[in-house]
Amino acid sequence: MENKISIAACNGMSALGLVGRAACNDLSTENDKILSICITATAADNQEFNQIIKKYPIIAINGCSDDCVNKILKSKGIETEKTYNIDKILEEKSLKVIDPSRLDSEGEKAVKELKNVIEAELKKM
Repeated sequence: MENKISIAACNGMSALGLVGRAACNDLSTENDKILSICITATAADNQEFNQIIKKYPIIAINGCSDDCVNKILKSKGIETEKTYNIDKILEEKSLKVIDPSRLDSEGEKAVKELKNVIEAELKKM
């Protein structure tokens, strides 16, 4: 990956939202070419995030099939490079998370799996 890329995760108050936030925060902390977008601030027309979503390609990380991240970005006229749904990724790996506020051992496994999926996608870009 030569240029910066944005990742926008679900911020929902569910266990899936927590997994998305944790994974995307980890990735943006570990790699200075990855920017984590606060989708809630984007929806609220935060100028900083509205500039970033127009500047860099975005990977959308939805918690579930409601696709809130994509809907918010679409309302801003932004198309994503790639979209993932955490619920489907975890289902494929037989992982289940239930706590919306704390990561237990299953939650940490889920974060690691999501990070692996995103990192594999970034290598293709």
